[in-house]
Amino acid sequence: MRSILRTDPLVRDVAALCAAAMVVGLSFGAIASAAGVPLSKIIAMNALVYAGGAQFLAVGLIGAGATAAAIVLAGLLLNARHLPFGLAIGNEVLGRRRILGSHLMTDESVAFALAQDDPARRRRAYWLTGISLYLTWNFSAAVGAIAGSALGDPDVFGIDAAFPAALLALTLPSLKERAAVRVAVAGAALALAATPFLPAGLPVLVALLALPLARKK
Repeated sequence: MRSILRTDPLVRDVAALCAAAMVVGLSFGAIASAAGVPLSKIIAMNALVYAGGAQFLAVGLIGAGATAAAIVLAGLLLNARHLPFGLAIGNEVLGRRRILGSHLMTDESVAFALAQDDPARRRRAYWLTGISLYLTWNFSAAVGAIAGSALGDPDVFGIDAAFPAALLALTLPSLKERAAVRVAVAGAALALAATPFLPAGLPVLVALLALPLARKK
């Protein structure tokens, strides 16, 4: 295994990516379990939804008592970036396995594929990254959920603060430009202002009104 990691940079990079994804998956499983989501539903969500950040968002909205419609709409909006992703890789990468390939689509699998020079390497990078991350996420999130359920009352350990902390950790790497910071600050302000007046889950959608601030001045 070590020889493969040394001779194939792609395998090495995917292995490092999976190590990081395992930590996030463990966190998600523990947070979802602490929020009261049953283990069976966590496993089903991991296998069938497989949406990373959207799953964190869904668990937070579930804990806040949001409606199913608000949760679904928020998840769809968060993952709307997959539409241009699909156009970017197209038939060249997915081929006839379009349905399965779409389910395995993540920011990382698309980025690794587009970083390659020729179509064959793009396909290999996409499928290697997609399958590896899918298996890692499902395994680690299940382990995290089992561990989280063993903790008992989450309030005793302060796990109720874990969701916003995890979501903040996922967001911070994206705040490298002034436009992103403007949108994040304005969106947070709008959501906070709307919270006393709207049902749980809807203030997050109100934050989308800050998106026009992403335009460069």
